[in-house]
Amino acid sequence: MRIEHAGTVLLGLGLATLLVEQGSAAIVVADVPGVAIAGLLIDAGPVETPVLIQVGPRGAKHDHSRNPTLLADLFFRVGGATVGKAQTCLEINSHHVIGDHLWIWRADHGNRDGGRVHVGWTESTADQGLIVNGDDVTIHGLFVEHFQKYQVTWNGERGRTNFYQCELPYDPPNQAAYKAGKTRGWAAYKVADTVTSHEATGLGIYANFTADPSIVLDSAIEAPRRPGVRFASITTISLGTGQGTIAHLVNDAGAAARPGAVRQTLTRYP
Repeated sequence: MRIEHAGTVLLGLGLATLLVEQGSAAIVVADVPGVAIAGLLIDAGPVETPVLIQVGPRGAKHDHSRNPTLLADLFFRVGGATVGKAQTCLEINSHHVIGDHLWIWRADHGNRDGGRVHVGWTESTADQGLIVNGDDVTIHGLFVEHFQKYQVTWNGERGRTNFYQCELPYDPPNQAAYKAGKTRGWAAYKVADTVTSHEATGLGIYANFTADPSIVLDSAIEAPRRPGVRFASITTISLGTGQGTIAHLVNDAGAAARPGAVRQTLTRYP
């Protein structure tokens, strides 16, 4: 589905489901103002899809501050009911986009009566949930869970997140399979080194490495160390009375959430 006209409204009644087939995106939005997309569940299909929803082309340049695009009550699922494969679920390239309640999920656990649940490190695969390349993007109520690399990558300037919830993947088989180069694990919230201004408030990030509880994530949040990049009210938890370790909350700040000290908090950073 391509949206090319300003002011288009795409509303799913009863949480309408779009199942992606043949590796193509479910929705592609041109760099136009005032689009509203709401009330949809986007299900990845068995052929790997580069991106499930793309808002604006890469390199989008237009100023939409007077009439921003709205993404509301959107749900993404990779795997679970059927095999799903995607590189990225949601990519925001346009400027001044507003997100309100986005739930972006890769299936790595679950039960279903009468049938097989399609989960697993090599079966239902997805690199990351959200990439933000546009500037002045604000998201309220962001849930991103269980992806195999960064959960969120934020490259745009002046981004803002108000409430973020993230469970890391349950199913990495070992530490060697869950490393970003020499870094142990992939941050749950990654702000690019080039970003000069970013704010996020109310972040909860949880480890539950059930396949190998000895796995360590070096840092829940990775971000540039500069005054314009700020975080507040951060919590990390090692779930299941200590199934895995998150060594730091932001960069190298904060104590480890680990067996014996399962919850850590940081009021603000820096």
